[in-house]
Amino acid sequence: QVQLVESGGGLVQAGGSLRLSCAASSRTFSNYAMGWFRQAPGKEREFVAAITRSSRTTYYADSMKGRFTIARDNAKNTVYLQMNSLKPEDTAVYYCAAVRSYSCHTTTSEYEYWGQGTQVTVSS
Repeated sequence: QVQLVESGGGLVQAGGSLRLSCAASSRTFSNYAMGWFRQAPGKEREFVAAITRSSRTTYYADSMKGRFTIARDNAKNTVYLQMNSLKPEDTAVYYCAAVRSYSCHTTTSEYEYWGQGTQVTVSS
C-alpha cells in the first residue's frame, strides 16, 4: 500500500506560481512511476504530468508544456509539480498518483494509488 498526501495548493493570481508536493509513505517509492492529474468542477479528471521512477522521462499534457514541471526526490519520497504562468482555467483539485511501473502513464485507470487532492484556485 502507498499513501499519498498532497500539499501546496492555494489561491494565486493569474500569472503567478505554485509548487505542489506529494509525499508518499512507501519505502519503495523509487519503484513507482508518478503522475499528477486535476479535476475541475463538473469535468472529468485529466492528466497533467508524469515522471518515471528514475526521473529519466517526463511527460506533459499539451496545455501544460512550458508552464508546469514535474520532478521527484526519491530520497524524500516526494514528487513535485511546479506551476508557473497560472491561468484561471488551471483552477482545479490536483491529485498525485502512483503506479508500480517503469514507464510514464497518462490515464487514470493505469494508476494504483491516489492522494486526496489539493485545491488550486487561480483568480483573474
